[in-house]
Amino acid sequence: MAGHSQFKNIMHRKGAQDARRARQFAKLIREITVSARQGLPDPASNPRLRAAVTAARQANMPKDTVDRAIKKATGAGGGDDYVEVRYEGYGPAGIAVIVEALTDNRNRTASDVRAAFSKHGGALGETNSVSFLFNRLGAIRYPAATASADDMLEAAIEAGADNVESDAESHEVTCAIDDFFTVRDALETRFGEPESARLDWRPTTTVTVDEDRAASVLKLLDALEENDDVQNVYANFEIPDAVMARMSA
Repeated sequence: MAGHSQFKNIMHRKGAQDARRARQFAKLIREITVSARQGLPDPASNPRLRAAVTAARQANMPKDTVDRAIKKATGAGGGDDYVEVRYEGYGPAGIAVIVEALTDNRNRTASDVRAAFSKHGGALGETNSVSFLFNRLGAIRYPAATASADDMLEAAIEAGADNVESDAESHEVTCAIDDFFTVRDALETRFGEPESARLDWRPTTTVTVDEDRAASVLKLLDALEENDDVQNVYANFEIPDAVMARMSA
């Protein structure tokens, strides 16, 4: 298992599905709120809001919930005032961790994130202390059935993307962050709405962790993701398949 993406699909996790879903909805609503406030309230004219609405739809969020979030963000008072913050640090086994948050209280969020690192064998660092170990890029994913690998590659190249990785389950198109919305819109015009489209942090190198360290790493990531202010967590670890199998048993 690779640690370059979010960790909601880790197979060994059990229970608390409803709580996790509620937490996911709350984070999506916060992203919709910020996106709508920073640009136009129309997803067709606001690329970030369109990406947030797409993510909400993929999570099966009801349309009226999405509409209420947009309306609240653009109404009188505008609701809570969230700011974007990024935290960086090291976890067990020296893995690098990036945490993205939307918060209405920087002091509270920084304290909570620092406590999570400390409790689970890590340490919060300064800004840019680990981001040099990652590439910032745009990632657009389509199901494999959307198109052949050749057709997806051709379309991605025409759209200005940097790379396409295709397998039996999906096509993943990656591009420079400055080209993200252009590439996404071009692919959407040709293939329809993507399964996901987001700005991502991808590690340039990874750390392989053993079973003891893997458990500690996953506890740290769980603690971070359970924080309502945290939107995304990225880390540069790899868990061997054999270790994951034992942990999932």
